[in-house]
Amino acid sequence: MNPPAKRIATLLVHQGQDRDPATGASTVPIYQASTYHHSGGVGQEFDYARSGNPSRRQVEDAIALLEGGVRGFAFASGMAAIGSALSLLEAGDHLIAPDDLYGGSYRYLTMMLPRNGIEVSLIDQSDPDRVEAAIRPNTRALFLETPSNPLFKITDLRSMVSLARQHGLLTLLDNTFMTPLLQRPLELGVDVTIHSATKFLGGHSDLLAGLVAVSDRDIAGKIKRFQNSFGAVLGPFDSFLLSRGIKTLKVRLEASEHNALELATRLSEHPAVARVIYPGLTDFPGRNLHFSQATGAGAVLSFELKDTSAVQALLDRAKLPIVAPSLGGVETILTHCWSMSHAAIPAVVKEQMGLSQNLLRISVGIEDIEDLWDDLAQGLREA
Repeated sequence: MNPPAKRIATLLVHQGQDRDPATGASTVPIYQASTYHHSGGVGQEFDYARSGNPSRRQVEDAIALLEGGVRGFAFASGMAAIGSALSLLEAGDHLIAPDDLYGGSYRYLTMMLPRNGIEVSLIDQSDPDRVEAAIRPNTRALFLETPSNPLFKITDLRSMVSLARQHGLLTLLDNTFMTPLLQRPLELGVDVTIHSATKFLGGHSDLLAGLVAVSDRDIAGKIKRFQNSFGAVLGPFDSFLLSRGIKTLKVRLEASEHNALELATRLSEHPAVARVIYPGLTDFPGRNLHFSQATGAGAVLSFELKDTSAVQALLDRAKLPIVAPSLGGVETILTHCWSMSHAAIPAVVKEQMGLSQNLLRISVGIEDIEDLWDDLAQGLREA
């Protein structure tokens, strides 16, 4: 009889391998080695660090386990993970992506992919009919992001998977906001899930990493060949930090999510705030769809101020949040999307996306909510 499947909280802590097989140490050591002895001239499981490393393999096995995939891959950054996953495309292919995606993804999809002969269409993926209408004879894949960053458009993953299967398309999804704790795209039929592990999975703003998990062994083989050839792999020390961060994801994210809902509620009642965008609010337009495919609202929200001058005043006067283009740390991070996370997107395109200069994104940390609110409130009052 097979042992019962472990629940997600247990998998996060113990992952695929929770002790060193050589010594029994409670964590897999940092194998700080680039080269491995070929006994008798015969290569073993590890032969060169670009091809494989025990520390990296541990987090690769962990993301495959957490996402319910057949294979995982660890890269030097989230963008390296996205670029490597998109290596599944070839010259002449066409990709459909969200019209309001993360700025770094926008830059790669609109500047780098066309140089490789790959066409990209940016479509409102919250409308399945628009996505279907954008499919061409050479369309090869759908690149998905839900909730979208930073406008929180919700894409129906089941509809996208159904559409992709009808047309023989790959589906790739950036799951950074939700993490495997709150959303498991592979279980809904998505082919490839991608994470900027710099964010919630690492959780402490002290590493740069990207992860990919796949549901098909043929796809896994193609990404492995690209990873080994291109070499943008995660180093041993960052692999160790990432594994350690994943162990506390549940307690960190639950605390941050609790704070995020409280903060979203208070911001929505503040006279300086025009609107708050957060799936946890009862009036969020995509709430039912979101919770049909995810188990939580996450710890990131966006809010728009009524007065443009109040934006800079808040950025100047807020003392507790880190003001930066990132998210997912234990500390609260405040981002002006127009000038930070989405700076690479031309102004006219940002306006078409519906991203205004008054919009701020906040990744809520695990601080005491009263201290966090006091700090933001004084910044808003004095603005």
